[in-house]
Amino acid sequence: MSSVAETAAAPALPRVPARRTRVGLVAGGLGAYWSQFPQLLPQLQRSARRVAQRLGAVGDVEVIDAGFVSDAPEGAAAAETLRVAGCDLIVGFLTTYMTASMLVPVAQRSGAPVLLINLQPTEKMDHDTFDTGAWLAYCGACPLPEMANAFHRAGVDFRSVSGYLEDERAWERITRWVRAAGVRGALRHGRHGLMGHLYPGMLDVSTDLTSVSAQLGGHIEVLELDDLRVQVDAVTDAEVAARMELARGVFEVDSTVVDDDFAWGARVSVGLDRLVADFGLDSLAYYHRGLDGEQHERLGAGMILGASLLTARGVPAAGEFELRNSLAMLVMDRLGGGGSFTELQALNFVDDVVEMGHDGPAHLAISAGKPLLRGLGVFHGKRGWGVSVEVDVRPGPVTLFGIGQERDGSYVMVASQGTVVPGPLLRIGNTTSRVDFGCDPGEWTDAWSASGVDHHWALGTGHRAAELACVAELVGCEFREVRV
Repeated sequence: MSSVAETAAAPALPRVPARRTRVGLVAGGLGAYWSQFPQLLPQLQRSARRVAQRLGAVGDVEVIDAGFVSDAPEGAAAAETLRVAGCDLIVGFLTTYMTASMLVPVAQRSGAPVLLINLQPTEKMDHDTFDTGAWLAYCGACPLPEMANAFHRAGVDFRSVSGYLEDERAWERITRWVRAAGVRGALRHGRHGLMGHLYPGMLDVSTDLTSVSAQLGGHIEVLELDDLRVQVDAVTDAEVAARMELARGVFEVDSTVVDDDFAWGARVSVGLDRLVADFGLDSLAYYHRGLDGEQHERLGAGMILGASLLTARGVPAAGEFELRNSLAMLVMDRLGGGGSFTELQALNFVDDVVEMGHDGPAHLAISAGKPLLRGLGVFHGKRGWGVSVEVDVRPGPVTLFGIGQERDGSYVMVASQGTVVPGPLLRIGNTTSRVDFGCDPGEWTDAWSASGVDHHWALGTGHRAAELACVAELVGCEFREVRV
């Protein structure tokens, strides 16, 4: 996403190519009008081309245009075109009145979420000069209740946006749905790695793997530390030196960093890249405790540099075996907000801020400045030692996003919007931030903790609750926004 491109590290960190969002478009109107009002169809077709153009400009979007339909048989043909295209979102453009029979088959057969748009040519009609034909170009609102009723009776979920062709408020809402559909596609088509074992005792983060595929889609690839060990063993000294040079360009290397630890983190980083490529991973969650400095312990302790570089390139990696958090980070990354591994650290009742962050992988896109590599002789609560990434989150609006799991096993998506404000931060090799939620930090902490979220979440830039609500709707999860 563009947020990564804006960081100082971007030239050295090209993003791993992600799946493009596929948006199916079908526009239509009642064919009986065309012979009666010869100028109407060309006008509506121009509007349809403009909609296709704007949809294609949303981001990394491929528009599958099924054409302009005028009756039910043409609607059925468009339905077949969009069915085989594997769309993430179907956009039905109501250019004028059209019958529900023209779009219901499109919605039923595609299996994709449906967005109905009613965009008249301009803000209002010119009543003094308009005849019936000119009015009909503004009549896209007329069939919307009909479509809604028919879709409801057919058991097809939908959402709609009404406005005019160059209405930026309407396009902001349309863009929100397109991006949300892209996130849904990333989850449904994603390959998510899970390596190692659960951090002992963390009952909240334990995840039934079948529930991920059942509720969010995608594939969980269960990995062994030995899968990484084999890759790391094959890394050459020249590759280690090259990765260390890249890291020096991306990070400020603190004087606490021990050269041998830096080289080991670089070696693991190269191995991680190969692991991700070999298994085609879109995200990764990991943890391994290890014992007495043996190789698997060293592998687990050497992950932070490589995991942070992967996260910055669009393959989010989360520690502590937090699969749902790596998925939350993926959602935030695909929305363009970065998304860094985060938990509560402390409350400041003088400045009324909540201090939060985490050791381990950070999303470099949200850094206020050049991120720091710090040497740590102890990883608190974990075995091993080595280099850690320290990032101060960029001041400004931020959104917290986590995926919790309810008693019945269903997922809930939880978000809260705040503002990162400057001030004193710990310098202990963590991603850290001071977030102002506009209320007493204790009250916010109680409300957030009661929301059903895990003790980890993704922190990303921008206020994105509206986009996340769209994601939750398209995925089929309950959405909860914490406000105090």
